Amino acid sequence: MKTIIFPGSFDPFTIGHADLVSRALALFDEVIIAIGINEQKAGWQTADERIRALRDLYGSEQRVRVETYTGLTTDFALAVGAKAILRGVRTVKDFEYEQQMADINRRLTGIETVILFARPDLAAISSSLVRELAHFGKDITPFLP
Repeated sequence: MKTIIFPGSFDPFTIGHADLVSRALALFDEVIIAIGINEQKAGWQTADERIRALRDLYGSEQRVRVETYTGLTTDFALAVGAKAILRGVRTVKDFEYEQQMADINRRLTGIETVILFARPDLAAISSSLVRELAHFGKDITPFLP
């Protein structure tokens, strides 16, 4: 069975995430959405809130699992026997960065990286901008799935 890790490079709380998961399921037998836990890095949602929201979104899809990890994504990918790491990108600049990371991951672990662009109609706003808007108390509902 092919397994893919879908790390939080593409924020699950912005438009386009469900589309990427759907496309990943077309490519792979199983998708693990891996939520990195970093106690020093506070986000606009706790890990528990993220996990709960993701399970609400994908709970009926038997081929999607939500798991947490600490440390490096590649270490987690190796531990669960992943064959690939999926990264979602919105811009060419993001693609260039992810391409460099893919090369590093391949050299360190032998795990391939699959990079998927968000569909143009779903790539209007970056997930970092959504997090920043939320941090400052702005209405982010237009950008949520």
